Amino acid sequence: GCDASILLNNTATIVSEQQALPNINSIRGLDVINQIKTAVESSCPDIVSCSDILTLAAQSSSVLVYNLIL
Repeated sequence: GCDASILLNNTATIVSEQQALPNINSIRGLDVINQIKTAVESSCPDIVSCSDILTLAAQSSSVLVYNLIL
C-alpha cells in the first residue's frame, strides 16, 4: 500500500497494515497521528484522505520542531 495506508484501521473484513506483523509496535507517534485523524474526521467526515492527515501531521510536527529550535 501507500505510506498513508498505515493509518487505516481494521474492519470486519480487512486486517490493516497497522496490525500487520512487521508493523506491530514499530510505528512511533501513531497515537498522535490518530488524535489528529480523529479530530479531522469529526470535522470533515468521509472527505479527508489518509494522505491529507499525514500532511497535516507532518506540517504540525515541522512547526513544533522549528519552534523548539528557536
